[in-house]
Amino acid sequence: MKTPKHSLPSRPRRRLLAGLLALPAVLALSTPSFAAPPTSEVNTSGLAVTEDTVKVGILHSITGTMAISEIGSVQAEKLAIEQINAQGGVLGRQIEYVQEDGASDWPTFAEKARKLLRQDDVAAIFGCWTSASRKAVLPVIEQFNGMLYYPTFYEGLEQSPNVIYTGQEATQQILAGIDWAVKEKGAKTFYLLGSDYIWPRTSNKIARIHIEKKGLKVVGEEYYPLGHTQFNSVINKIKLRKPDVIFASVVGGSNVAFYKQMKAAGVDLTEEDPLLLTISVTEDEIRGIGGENVEGVYASMKYFQSLDNLNNKEFVAAFKERWGDDMVIGDVTQAAYLGPWLWKAAVEKAGSFDVDKIREASPGIEFKKAPEGYVRIHENHHLWSKTRIGVAQTNGQYKVVHETKDLMEPDPFPEGYK
Repeated sequence: MKTPKHSLPSRPRRRLLAGLLALPAVLALSTPSFAAPPTSEVNTSGLAVTEDTVKVGILHSITGTMAISEIGSVQAEKLAIEQINAQGGVLGRQIEYVQEDGASDWPTFAEKARKLLRQDDVAAIFGCWTSASRKAVLPVIEQFNGMLYYPTFYEGLEQSPNVIYTGQEATQQILAGIDWAVKEKGAKTFYLLGSDYIWPRTSNKIARIHIEKKGLKVVGEEYYPLGHTQFNSVINKIKLRKPDVIFASVVGGSNVAFYKQMKAAGVDLTEEDPLLLTISVTEDEIRGIGGENVEGVYASMKYFQSLDNLNNKEFVAAFKERWGDDMVIGDVTQAAYLGPWLWKAAVEKAGSFDVDKIREASPGIEFKKAPEGYVRIHENHHLWSKTRIGVAQTNGQYKVVHETKDLMEPDPFPEGYK
């Protein structure tokens, strides 16, 4: 689906524009505004660029079990595009987007990515959530020399010249989260629980190696299909084995069943016996689970909606203005919001929409006003970022209880964890 160049939501146009135009001081990148150079100079590779528009793709699941997690990413990317357009666009051109639904199905993601690159000739794609969808899309992106901005925390062990990874990799989330649980909570035993696909299995492989390197113990490891809703058996196993920490990477709609069944089984997570540390439940998922069912859950992320800084306050206000006061913002949603801004900065630094030139220009790109705080693109196409630990409250928000002092350098291939 393509939106017209000046398409706006059903909310009053005047109110939205006022909100968008009030944000330049907060959202401006370190690159200056550009006049519109001739298309022949900024598009030498046949992309969908005219004298006054440029076309990009949005590719997420808006149906199926992953919709609970991915709809926020779509909303964030659209908000960023609208704000960029309100400030004059990119190289003097307004951004138009073509949105496709991956439908929580990995072959569909690959098919839609091919369509966006070959039929729509988009200059960039903002999309995917699961590692399975990214792995399905990656060969297509590389074959046709596209550029994907991928927003989800993931297992690492990947680096593509055609992907900018705006979420965290394993050393920034998994290892840092386990280290916190050991140091601050005295954890010695862990039960690894995840959905059955690439990211949870690889994440838990990394987690197990790290736990065992510390001389600690994994007392159980279980996986369930996407969309699974019956967790009573594993909950009973957890009760019997009494781990200090449940390390959870259950994704999508399965989280609703899992946390409700945990509570129904009498597991009081506020007592931290066991402590539940998730690397997958953001505020977006809590909105579907219910805050009363996750109170006391800890999460290792780089962003929480509750972050108390000016950039984030402005972002949250704009997001709610655009999508409704009842909306929430999770880690991946915020990382998705970074994508269009980082792409804009790279395009303007390169002075071109050509993917090869954007790739060359991307390392070192900064976003000083990101809602999570300052971020910078590393040479390995991942972001320098902080790691934070939050504890879930009944209101559906996380209270930050720990954050690294400095930005963590991304290391997608940590030695000894392959």
